[in-house]
Amino acid sequence: MPGLYFEEFQVGQIFKHALRRTLTEADNTFFSALTHNPAALHLDEEYCREHSEFGTRVVNSCLTLGMMVGISVADTTLGTTVANLGWDEVRFPHPLFHGDTIRVESEVLELRESKSRPDNGIVIFQHRAYNQKDVLVGTCKRSALMLRKPKG
Repeated sequence: MPGLYFEEFQVGQIFKHALRRTLTEADNTFFSALTHNPAALHLDEEYCREHSEFGTRVVNSCLTLGMMVGISVADTTLGTTVANLGWDEVRFPHPLFHGDTIRVESEVLELRESKSRPDNGIVIFQHRAYNQKDVLVGTCKRSALMLRKPKG
């Protein structure tokens, strides 16, 4: 179990996740279809050449968000999280395109004990995603309800 317990996190701790992923046309098309998002910006290359400032399709921002959080899980919360409580301040300052490689860093912003669940604590993460050119492509704050270390 690679995830950390609540007590193992420290405010200011930064994780530079080793896992990276090159996003393909298939990833973007399948994700957009799976989530019923028919936006031409994600699916129609000809439309984008003529009507988009980017001149090509962009990766669905919900896929960017999913990758940004998903890449962080193995190093932080795998096996030790009770629940994802929410995502706040989600931003996409630059799009991802087919063929871009995403990498992620996570910072622990806040730790607090759960008032209603003595076996749990809440960790607030700031996730930052970058493309292969080190351009920031996404950020979000994530609140995770974490297990405390077992007593004994």
